[in-house]
Amino acid sequence: MQWRWMGVGMIVPTVWVALQIAIWAYRKGDIEFWVQLAVCMWITANSYWMCCEFFDFESMRHLAAIPFALGFLCVSIYYIKRGQGKAEA
Repeated sequence: MQWRWMGVGMIVPTVWVALQIAIWAYRKGDIEFWVQLAVCMWITANSYWMCCEFFDFESMRHLAAIPFALGFLCVSIYYIKRGQGKAEA
């Protein structure tokens, strides 16, 4: 576990890049925004889980389920919107 701080340090640029891609997709008006937002949620959940493991917050690890579930919700919204787009065409 000697590399834990390096692992934690990699969270910030990873989340930053994922957010930048999601913002770019949103500004472009692309329906893929929902998938990119889901990726942001999943990276956040994994980062939270990793920090709980590294710093012995085992009892709070279950809270990572919230952003995981929000990511699945975002993907569901993507498929619903994509389906509506095809029905209109």
